[in-house]
Amino acid sequence: MDQAAAVAIHRDLTRPVLETGRGFYMTLAALGTVMAWALFCWGYQVYHGLGVTGFNRPVFWGVYIANFIFWIGISHAGTLISAILRVTQAGWRRPITRCAEAITVLALMIGPMFILIDLGRSWLFYWVLPYPSERGLWPNFRSPLLWDVSCITTYLIGSLTYLYLPMIPDLALLRDSTPCRRWLYRTLALGWKGTPRQWHRLETAISVMAVLIIPIAVSVHTVVSWIFAMTLNPMWHSTIFAPYFVVGAIFSGIAILLLAMSILRKSARLEMYLRPVHFNNVGLLLLALSLIWLYFTIAEYVTTWYGDLPEEMAVFRYKLAGPLAPYFWGMVACCFLIPAPVLAFKKTRTIAGTTAAAALVVVGMWLERYVIVVGTLTHPRLAFNWRDYAPTWVELSIMAGAFAYFAFLYVLFTKLFPIISVWEWKAGLPSASPPRPSPGATLSHEPLPR
Repeated sequence: MDQAAAVAIHRDLTRPVLETGRGFYMTLAALGTVMAWALFCWGYQVYHGLGVTGFNRPVFWGVYIANFIFWIGISHAGTLISAILRVTQAGWRRPITRCAEAITVLALMIGPMFILIDLGRSWLFYWVLPYPSERGLWPNFRSPLLWDVSCITTYLIGSLTYLYLPMIPDLALLRDSTPCRRWLYRTLALGWKGTPRQWHRLETAISVMAVLIIPIAVSVHTVVSWIFAMTLNPMWHSTIFAPYFVVGAIFSGIAILLLAMSILRKSARLEMYLRPVHFNNVGLLLLALSLIWLYFTIAEYVTTWYGDLPEEMAVFRYKLAGPLAPYFWGMVACCFLIPAPVLAFKKTRTIAGTTAAAALVVVGMWLERYVIVVGTLTHPRLAFNWRDYAPTWVELSIMAGAFAYFAFLYVLFTKLFPIISVWEWKAGLPSASPPRPSPGATLSHEPLPR
């Protein structure tokens, strides 16, 4: 690669970090307003209690837990997808890996917040922390809730590591080429010089993390599903929930990744890097997951219908023909009936087509989480305890604040760090001669030839 090409790549991919327009501050202000309102609503809930929500007996989970499952599922967008593409050495992955990995970390920061919000008295969260008591170690690690805490904590640490490692060369690049926030980049770059020894160690660490993070990611949503499947509630106590939840997580993760790619392509002027081929390939992945999701959904509901157990059929009818029917059929339409035909044909599998399909999938997968949680809780085994549930303005405001918070953090991330890996993009380009690392030069942090 010649020096002119290296300079052009460096300029294009660091432009969002170095150039700040009025739109950036307007976006943060708008998102901050929504976040402030959500924070007020949470304070209102803490002061007045959970009575301001739609919770009732027996529905003690609702929108909050549906959002918890949704955000943990979204986290599979990055680390799992990125890791699989790295392990399989898919060359087209280079512009989307960091975009996806950032989604993972930020979604994992938001999902557990809904557990604290759902507690009501959030300051008692420390009760889930293990400590010795007269009866042994407390709390009880036979509870799937504690498995969930352990898995999510492990996943968050692993995802942060997996996001950070490939960023080190780009952090050193910013440290050496710009005075903007140099103290931050100098600290995070860890003395990176771009020597062959450092490149070897970095690529080894990334390869190891790519392999390790896949089973960790799968275990996380498996354990999330066990929170439901390990109970005896109708239409929850099922062995299919673990793979069903994992597939749904990857499905929604790919959808949110496509949305992020589409927004970044326009807002950060990255049309030359996020190309139609990337949307086509990720769109095909979304189509494959849509078909797999449909298979699991049919398997779950056909098995319930064929078994014809009275307590399960009550939930079945409530979802398909009762008050939850608009949510259920909306889920089917958004996850399969509309996006699958759009993604199946090359003429409609364009940037606009895949973005629209991804937006529908995100909506549909949120509806799926809501249907799973509310459908069973409103219809426990004892019919005298049945009761409907509807979220209040407090719950919906906090939910909107979570989406605004995610967007707020993502915008800040793109302002601090290149959202497309500079060194990985250069490594994927054909080069007439192998790069020669020279630690003192501005654009010297080239990867080793492969």
